[in-house]
Amino acid sequence: MSEPRWLDAAQQHDWRAYVDGSVRLNEIMDRDLKTKHGLSVSEYEILVRLSEAPDRRLRMAELAAHASQSRSRLSHTCSRLEAKGLVKRDNCPNDKRGVFAHLTDEGFAALERAARDHVETVRDFFIDVIEPEDLAAIGRAFTAVNKRIGDNR
Repeated sequence: MSEPRWLDAAQQHDWRAYVDGSVRLNEIMDRDLKTKHGLSVSEYEILVRLSEAPDRRLRMAELAAHASQSRSRLSHTCSRLEAKGLVKRDNCPNDKRGVFAHLTDEGFAALERAARDHVETVRDFFIDVIEPEDLAAIGRAFTAVNKRIGDNR
């Protein structure tokens, strides 16, 4: 068995900063969305993805991939959103196994309200504290990370 490629001190520092910062930022966004709008970050992300889709609807399998959730977790999250009247699920007319998630008008209105506060949280705790060149580097870095993950699925 080969020896692991251990991180050096600088790499370990940067990795821990990423892990700690991303977990804490996600907790802040989740807390703010729940407190102000009764939505979790994962629920908000589903509403965003549906709002950007043609006719505000996506097949559940496609939505799971875009929202970075397992199909099982997505199904539970959509059930909560359906109970709130924000999402509706329909069978796919030309594929008996397929199910569409559709953003309702009420869901779109809820998203519009939540987005106004959410963008301020993103700005306050992420965009406004990062130098523009560092923000661009983060964008490039996570584009590469997402590509690597996509290539290995």
